Amino acid sequence: MASPGKKNFPLRIDPALWAEVERLAAQELRSANGQVEFLLREALARRGRLPPSIDPSKKDKTR
Repeated sequence: MASPGKKNFPLRIDPALWAEVERLAAQELRSANGQVEFLLREALARRGRLPPSIDPSKKDKTR
């Protein structure tokens, strides 16, 4: 069951690539889904494209 507030979507992915995601997830003690989300956040952060609601460095520091 999905977490509240999270979007579900089907993903078509090369089986070899998925196997690597699963292997990396196991090494980092994450689920495969959590690993995909981690990698997406990491890629967006590297490009400077994380929305302020996700990027802790862009949140209002006055609170």
